[in-house]
Amino acid sequence: SSEETPSGTQNFIIPKKEIHTVPDMGKWKRSQAYADYIGFILTLNEGVKGKKLTFEYRVSEAIEKLVALLNTLDRWIDETPPVDQPSRFGNKAYRTWYAKLDEEAENLVSTVVPPQLAAAVPEVAVYLKESVGNSTRIDYGTGHEAAFAAFLCCLCKIGVLRVDDQIAIVFKVFNRYLEVMRKLQKTYRMEPAGSQGVWGLDDFQFLPFIWGSSQLIDHPYLEPRHFVDEKAVNENHKDYMFLECILFITEMKTGPFAEHSNQLWNISAVPSWSKVNQGLIRMYKAECLEKFPVIQHFKFGSLLPIHPVTSG
Repeated sequence: SSEETPSGTQNFIIPKKEIHTVPDMGKWKRSQAYADYIGFILTLNEGVKGKKLTFEYRVSEAIEKLVALLNTLDRWIDETPPVDQPSRFGNKAYRTWYAKLDEEAENLVSTVVPPQLAAAVPEVAVYLKESVGNSTRIDYGTGHEAAFAAFLCCLCKIGVLRVDDQIAIVFKVFNRYLEVMRKLQKTYRMEPAGSQGVWGLDDFQFLPFIWGSSQLIDHPYLEPRHFVDEKAVNENHKDYMFLECILFITEMKTGPFAEHSNQLWNISAVPSWSKVNQGLIRMYKAECLEKFPVIQHFKFGSLLPIHPVTSG
């Protein structure tokens, strides 16, 4: 379960890649890491069901510290302006920003993790470093987003985040992460990693569409057809993660919605939010978690292990 606190004898390890070839994908799907990761995503999906971002929820000290960590990353963007360069995309200043995170990641994570769990910091910090894009290619995609969810999952496993932090994990921490990622993507003109272009759901994110559609389940009047309606989005985006994502897409892309975001356009025809939510979970498994180009970069350690699921 995601609540168990490891005993002081836990051996933490630096996570590493284990999925080297397409046939290795079977190992991933049978792994404890896969079961725990998808379990974590679905637990949070239940937790935010029917709730607005403005809902009153408990904010623990650990949550506040995670938000402060993300605020630091945001401040570093301001301190690292894009450089003049011939190519429009992939501004090289991103590498300077990333080098700072690379250097400081363990210090940042130790502000969140209590001293008695200091041994976990190097393992957990790897997921934070993996969650902000690739500094060689200056790109960002759902694999990086998955690393951030894995980072949060690890913090649950070591007991830094608890069951009653669920709503705040999505609404406060993940939402702040999204804001910082959008700022990175805009400031440094990052390329979408492995984007399927018009056939993908979104160039950069996936999880906020899952959790965001769960928020809208049983909404008194907003239906899936409303998210392609500019007025509905403008009036409600501050309450719903899904609509915030739509707003960002319309700011970044030009032309008819049906053309630049065909998959989302199709989803707007689904009759209910619960159907949208179930469909997106299936799509996430198929398009992200079962795709070798995404999972080959995933790292496994003691908290998210590659070994097959142990029952019990």
